Formats: sequence, C-alpha cells, structure tokens
Amino acid sequence: MNAKKTALKILKESFVGTMATIQQNKPHTRYMTFFSDEFILYTATSKKTQKVDELENNPYTHILIGYDGKGIGDDYLEIEGTVTISDDESFKEKVWNKHMASWFSGPEDPNLIILKVLPDSIRLMNNNGEEPQMIEL
Repeated sequence: MNAKKTALKILKESFVGTMATIQQNKPHTRYMTFFSDEFILYTATSKKTQKVDELENNPYTHILIGYDGKGIGDDYLEIEGTVTISDDESFKEKVWNKHMASWFSGPEDPNLIILKVLPDSIRLMNNNGEEPQMIEL
C-alpha cells in the first residue's frame, strides 16, 4: 500500500490522537477525538476551553494519530495544520454522536464548537520500518 493510502486508512480507523497548541509560549498537548474527511480533521470542543483561547492566539497545531500501542513499528501520522474555529451547524451535525451527550445537550448546544484542521504537512511514521514519508496533499 502506498503512503497516501496508508495515511487515509489510519485516519479512517483512528479516532483518538494528541493535539498540541501553544499556551504561554510553551506547547500544551491533550488527547482529542477526531473525525476525518479525507485529510481534513474535525474535533468537537466547548467554546469555554483553554484550547480555544490558545488557537485564537495561534491557529497552528501538531497532531499525532494512529499509534495503537501494539509495539515498536506501529505506523502513525504526524500532522501539522492550521485550525479554524466554527459554530457552523452543518459541521456540528456532521461530527455529532451519542458519546458527546456527556458534555453537550445536542448539536444545537451553544457551547459546542468544531475545530477544523487543514493539514499543512503530513508525515507517515514507522511504516514497516521505513523512513518517514511525506504525504502529498
């Protein structure tokens, strides 16, 4: 399988990854749940979170996704991207699922916003022991 197909497979099958932002000029990373449409990622959050403030000040992020913990050589993606913050109802409907009900009343919840990550670069890491591979976007 070529690198681009492997990357798309990882995004289709992986939902939890880390997302880094900048807080007081230092990296701040947290686990997030992601949904993808090809290479565009979406994640839901509350407009009241620190990450929203951090992204308003600096819209760049670094995401690790795909590592499943089976051992050395697991392939995963490193994604550098630019985040836009949206309260667009169509994005909310697209991302909404029953697991979010613990935090939000529904896709119409006024605190629910969607972070849309447009990748600037994607690297496929640890793919069968190969060197990291840049994914052409």
